[in-house]
Amino acid sequence: MARKFLYVVAFIIVLAIASLVTYRLWGPQLIRLATVPSAAFEPLPPQPANAYADPKMWLARPDRTNNPARWTPAGYAPAAAPVAAVFYIHPTSYLDRSRWNAPLDNTEANDRAILFLRGQVTAFNDSGAIWAPRYRQATFGAFLTSQTEAQKALDIAYRDINAAFDQFLEEAGDRPIILAGHSQGALHLTRLLRDRIAGTPLAKRIVAAYVVGWPVSRTTDLPLMGLSECTRADQTGCILSWQSFAEPAEPELIIATFDATTGFNGQPRKDTPMICTNPLTGTANAAAPATANLGTLLPSADLSTATVVAGKVPARCEGRGLLLIGEGPNMGSYVLPGNNYHVYDYSLFWANIRADAARRLTAFEAK
Repeated sequence: MARKFLYVVAFIIVLAIASLVTYRLWGPQLIRLATVPSAAFEPLPPQPANAYADPKMWLARPDRTNNPARWTPAGYAPAAAPVAAVFYIHPTSYLDRSRWNAPLDNTEANDRAILFLRGQVTAFNDSGAIWAPRYRQATFGAFLTSQTEAQKALDIAYRDINAAFDQFLEEAGDRPIILAGHSQGALHLTRLLRDRIAGTPLAKRIVAAYVVGWPVSRTTDLPLMGLSECTRADQTGCILSWQSFAEPAEPELIIATFDATTGFNGQPRKDTPMICTNPLTGTANAAAPATANLGTLLPSADLSTATVVAGKVPARCEGRGLLLIGEGPNMGSYVLPGNNYHVYDYSLFWANIRADAARRLTAFEAK
């Protein structure tokens, strides 16, 4: 029996090594095969006029019962009368390869989006009332291919975001505005900044824009996005952005994809620096020890709740603009290949982001 057990252990070790070698050699190709849609692209019409006047089109809004954006971990509470209005765009939660765009009523995608709301936008609920739209997001595989269908799918998603933003502005009144997004949501936020904020009176109402989990080129994107990069902890009307990697970091897939694209000014993004805000300091290109971390949001095993633990994760900006976090904490099973903590870009620094938004809002009001 002992010998058989050793054979099994040896087989598992060999299988693990073979899997690692396979990923090293063909990982990106295998991921693309598993996620890029095989179905034909389906053009979708624009949303009906005033579609987002319907509360059902929102995952979170101030008048929603059981609002997931007002959840807080023990020791924290949402503001009873929040000052700002927060427009938040959730990341990709649709993983199906049978369609290029998610149906609005897809239960799995909506349930995942709610989890993202709880782990991300809740950081802002003591500063602002939160609006988070449902939208026909592009599926995960759209980000792993250069097929023209991918851009068409993203355009459909952005069209929904644009329509939701119109309704948000109508309902938010004249309050200060905080913009936030993650991953695909951050990509759409970069376009929203370029198309709807830059050069308009709205720019003066922006407390800050948290463009997290998506690379922003300082030279080819930022000049056309209407706001400057946040360089001071109390600066307002500026953009924060970071991408979290544990060490040793292997960001080659992210960097290669970024370098193959064209910036908002029409020039290649290749070799350009990316915005890196250190969320522990609220400043650009900074380093800070774990003791500066006010609290990481650690999820329970079943993701039903979370606790805040301080002093756990350091952060420093390195190289082209990656945020390195040391060895990285045990956050669960969703760390991506290459030590990429993308899923946890907000959770790692939840309490610092909360303090950052409150500090910038105070500075905004002081003006």
